[in-house]
Amino acid sequence: MFKTMKYCPQWPSQGFLTLEESRNWMLSFVRFYNQEPRHSSIRFVTPEQRHDGRDKAIWQQRKQVYKKAREKNPLRWSRKFRNWVPVGSVALNPERELGAADCIKMAA
Repeated sequence: MFKTMKYCPQWPSQGFLTLEESRNWMLSFVRFYNQEPRHSSIRFVTPEQRHDGRDKAIWQQRKQVYKKAREKNPLRWSRKFRNWVPVGSVALNPERELGAADCIKMAA
């Protein structure tokens, strides 16, 4: 998550003056990251919606909206519509994730 946070436009380029300031910024960032942007890797829901289990109901509702729109104007749809099937587990940076054994080997 550090890379995601570091490249956030609101990241203070001059650093933080106090520990309290850094903690407040982190709390604000984590709140934003989990509640605001809809992530493509989890089918355009927020991490909070995914974690709370609201994602399946949201996907079902979207599927119905797409279905009604297609029925109303079938010429608009040349292909299948977006996949709203629930996804399995996801990782923030899967190419960089290491198991505990890998970390121990690197530290040795």
